[in-house]
Order: sequence, then structure tokens, then C-alpha cells
Amino acid sequence: MKTIILAGGSGSRLWPLSRTNYPKQFLKLNGMDKSIFQLTMERCLMLSAVEDIYIVTNEGYRFLIAGQIEELGYRAIIENILLEPESKNTLPAIYNGVKAIAAAAPHDLNDVIGVFASDHLISDSEAFATQVKAGIPLADEYLLTFGVEPTAPETGYGYIRPGKALSGGRAVDEFKEKPDIKTAERYVREGYYWNCGMFMFRAKLFIEEVKRLSPDVFAAFETDDVKKAFADAPNISIDYGVMEKSKRVAMIPLSIKWNDLGSFATFYEQYETRRDERGNIIFDEDDTVMIQSKNNLVYTEGKKAVAVIGADNLVVVDQKDALLICERSQTQAVKDVVNVLHDRKDHRADFHLTEYRPWGSFTILEEGQFYKIKRLTILPGRMLSYQMHYHRSEHWIAVSGTGLLVLDGEEIIFTAGENAFIPSGHKHRLKNPGKILLEVIEVQSGAYLGEDDIVRYEDEYDRIGE
Repeated sequence: MKTIILAGGSGSRLWPLSRTNYPKQFLKLNGMDKSIFQLTMERCLMLSAVEDIYIVTNEGYRFLIAGQIEELGYRAIIENILLEPESKNTLPAIYNGVKAIAAAAPHDLNDVIGVFASDHLISDSEAFATQVKAGIPLADEYLLTFGVEPTAPETGYGYIRPGKALSGGRAVDEFKEKPDIKTAERYVREGYYWNCGMFMFRAKLFIEEVKRLSPDVFAAFETDDVKKAFADAPNISIDYGVMEKSKRVAMIPLSIKWNDLGSFATFYEQYETRRDERGNIIFDEDDTVMIQSKNNLVYTEGKKAVAVIGADNLVVVDQKDALLICERSQTQAVKDVVNVLHDRKDHRADFHLTEYRPWGSFTILEEGQFYKIKRLTILPGRMLSYQMHYHRSEHWIAVSGTGLLVLDGEEIIFTAGENAFIPSGHKHRLKNPGKILLEVIEVQSGAYLGEDDIVRYEDEYDRIGE
């Protein structure tokens, strides 16, 4: 079985936890030692070998994905990370993945392909894998979607009305859009399923149905030029473009606890086991005080005393650089906040204080008009590009580990407690030659401190010109 993981979403409804450059699928939420993407990857490894997993994403997440796969102990297969030149919704993304799988075995289009989102949480991975495998025989005749048994009338999900029983599944009578609460209550009473956005099919049947039902998508991908294919393809979902039109669709019911973390309302449901006797969910009992308040979600970062008094049904998400307070009933509108920040060109819509790079990460500790202080964390054996800045100088202080500075071709070793100075206009590179993390405090000073003040001369991650 082959697997496609869709990993290009920005997760704007979970701002400020999720941001464009580091969205929810890559987060390790409180109480989790793996990211949501890594948990998805592990589930897919129960269905496919690592070389049979294809990940559809965009250029900005390429190194994040490779790094998180390697963190799991697997070698990232770079050619299986399929980069979208632009976002065109799920049908072009999935068809691009199917085409890549077909290109690897052009004389055998009978592979079963599972398509899964990278940002879903599933409580029982073994049960999930077992139920998916049990549905494979149905793929001989049908395009398959998966339906989750509802636990509540949820207005944030689409629904599936099941039809006649089939061996291993149900026929699909109708797909329903996201309903209002009264309609959702009726759907649950009448035995509808949540449409969870996961699919399975044989490559040949899927290609045939795309050609017949979405000929514009099929025609766009007749070229080997991926950039042109996406430019020509319509912006269309797999549901609207194929699944709702095809007469060859069946559903596999899933009896699992599933959450797409589509908003802080579903986030609240995910952490239901943490609710106290008044329905409050908090993540730091030592620093959070709740007085005469109920049914709140309070998610904080860092050691900060937080008090909530006389407030009900709120979501409070506190990050070092951003604070969200909203009614739990209004969480779908969080994306509107992100749109406003984008209109204002506010970088906090897109960036956390901590940003990840192929060599490690950096965290902004403090900044002013003419200075910026960062903490750099460089992974063992990794290095920054050989680079130069026109407008800033840098002062590095090693906190832990051993650093190798290359300054204008000269190598300088510095260890914990030692420092190095790089004047503006000088070529330099920082490398971690050791076997433990290298942590460095970087103090930048100059007239311009933007991340785009960088000229790369050598880069092992192919970022020359970026």
C-alpha cells in the first residue's frame, strides 16, 4: 500500500499556537513528545514502508518535514517530499501525489493509495490501521472515503449519509456541507458520519474518475512541468471535484476517537480528560488560578502567573509575543484575526519567536531598533550557510557545546563561555562539529536587522539565492 500525507495547511484557526511558517501539524502540544505530523507519520508506517510514503507540501515546510522524519529515526526520502509551487486545494495536491506514485511504477497502476491529513489526532493508531486495512478489498470497485462515528452534533465538520451495507463498508448516499446546530443534531440522530477528509483508492480508478469528472485537473497534469500544472489546475477540493460526483464511492466507518484540531473548540474536546470539576482545562496548575469561572480553556507558554475570575466559556491562549482571548463559540473566527494581521503586514501572523531551520532553530529573546538577541541551537554535525551581512555585525557567545567559526576562510574553535565577533561585510559560517547540541547567544547590532540581509556563498541545503 502506498500513502500520501497532505502537509501543506497553515492552520490559521489555531493562531497564535499555529502560524504560517510553523503550522499546527508540526507542533508538539502540551503533554506530547511528538508533533502531530510525526504521529501521522507513525500511523502511516503501520500501512506502508517509509519509501512508499509520499508527502505533499510546500517549499516552506520541506526542511521541517525532513527534520521531523529524521527525528523519528528514519532517513527522509527527499524525492518523496512533493513540493507544491502554489496551493490549489486538495484535488490537485492529491492528483500530484498519485501521479508521482504512478511515475515510479508506470506499468502497474493497481496500487492501493491511502490519503491522510498531517494534522489529525487519532487516539488508537492500531485500531485505525486495522480498520483501514479491512477496507482495502472495497478499493477494487470503489473510491473510498472514511466516516467517523459522531460523538456530538459538530457544526465544524461535513457529514456523510450512509447507504446500503457493503462487505467492509457502506455505500455513500450523499455528502453534506457543514450544518447549523439543529441540522447537525438531526444528522447525528439519523446515523450520519463525520466526513473526516481521508481517502483510499486504487490509482487506476482514481485517475479514470478524475479524467471523467474533473477533466481540467487531468489535463493540467498531463505535463511533467509541476509549476505549469499547478498554474493551470483549478482550485478545487477532492470532495467537490470527484467524490460528490462519482457513482463509485463507498465509505469505511471508523470507530475511533478522531479530532482534526480545526479550531479551539475541537481543541477543547481533545483535552477533555484534563477538565476539572467546573469544566476548565488548564495546562499549568502551579501558575494558573481559576476563581468563579467555568468551561474555559487556558493554554499558556512559559512560567507566567495567570488568573481568570468570573469568566465562563473562554479560550485564552498566551504566547510570549501574542495573546488570544475569545468566546468558545467564536473560535471559527480566529482565522479572521490572521487575515487582519496579514493586512497590517504584521509578522506575528506568520512567525513564532522560535523559527526552525535545517540546521536547528533560533529564538528571538529580545530586540530593539538597532539590536536583536537570539538563542541559536545547532544540531550535531550541522552548519549554517557560508554567508555575509551588509548591515549588521554579530557577537556570538557559546552557552553549551563546541562551535567552529569559519571567518573569511580562517577556522576558530570556541566553547562554552567563550565568544567570537563577526564584523559586517565579512564572510562567516558557524558549524557544530561535536556530538551534542551547540547553543549560542547571538547579539546582532546594526542599522538593519532583517532576516533578508544575508548573502549566501555556500549552502548544503540548496538555499543559494533565497
